[in-house]
Amino acid sequence: MRSASGHGTMTENDSVHAPETGDDIGGTLHDAVVAWLQHLGEDAGCSAHTLDAYGRDVRQFLGWLKRDLGRPAGVDDLASLDVRRFRAYLAARRRAKLGDRSLARSTSSLRTFFRWLEAQDILRNRALLQIARPKVPHGIPKPLTIEKATAVIEDAAGADTDWMAARDTAVLLLLYGSGLRISEALGVTLRDAPIPGRDVLRVIGKGSKERMVPVLPVTQKAVARYIELCPFPLAPDEPLFRAARGGPLDARTIQRAMEAMRHALGLPKTATPHALRHSFATHLLSAGADLRQIQELLGHASLSTTQLYTEVDRERLLAVYEQAHPRA
Repeated sequence: MRSASGHGTMTENDSVHAPETGDDIGGTLHDAVVAWLQHLGEDAGCSAHTLDAYGRDVRQFLGWLKRDLGRPAGVDDLASLDVRRFRAYLAARRRAKLGDRSLARSTSSLRTFFRWLEAQDILRNRALLQIARPKVPHGIPKPLTIEKATAVIEDAAGADTDWMAARDTAVLLLLYGSGLRISEALGVTLRDAPIPGRDVLRVIGKGSKERMVPVLPVTQKAVARYIELCPFPLAPDEPLFRAARGGPLDARTIQRAMEAMRHALGLPKTATPHALRHSFATHLLSAGADLRQIQELLGHASLSTTQLYTEVDRERLLAVYEQAHPRA
């Protein structure tokens, strides 16, 4: 059995009930958690958000185990855990008012961690595999109508003499016109900027997977307009979109812009930046686009994820049927 090694210090060690300190994890396990998260980030290409969630889930479990054992857990403790112990932990989380979605994610995080420990010859324990993950009903995407999505873009473009309004318009058009995730839009560099004459954009998506997406002429013009008005120097390999003080633009700024539009345009609470990506997919499907083509444009690893949009389109068709059919 070899030990794990890694670098860095864990600063978030949340238990089921309250944050814990780094003392909850023994030396070897501390190193294992650090090395595991580094593997997920560097080799598996997990996003910072995913790393935070996985790390928090595992540290919560180790914090609970410390209280259960009366001391920080070690490698041998993890190797000897049985199904009953894992169920006791999940029951504790359930008593802490966590829902099925959080419990399912926590179980997945622990399974991923234990599989990695086994792959590294640190320990082998498959008891967790005997516990079924809570079933989580999938949510159906909530796109905007074509009219509402158009209104969002037009509202953002209403003050395009202001560089920040021009920026917001360009970002929102990338979300709705090309189906980008907000993190993907904010990761576009000047070198790859889809300006007039460049109708395809290279996108680095989840898991560092690269895909090419088409860019509409209106989006190309909006990006060029933003570059023209931006008061900050833009380096070729740095994020294209800048915040008010010149640093990289963050997602929260675009979310706030959408919140303001919701009030101004009377949009539903589901009108978020990500809803524009949903709208892109749904409107393409309604216009007859092939599901696999939409999958490729969105960068979905699995077709089952893209198939959720067929449920949205089915609901829309049923609503039209009920309104229009004389015998409905």
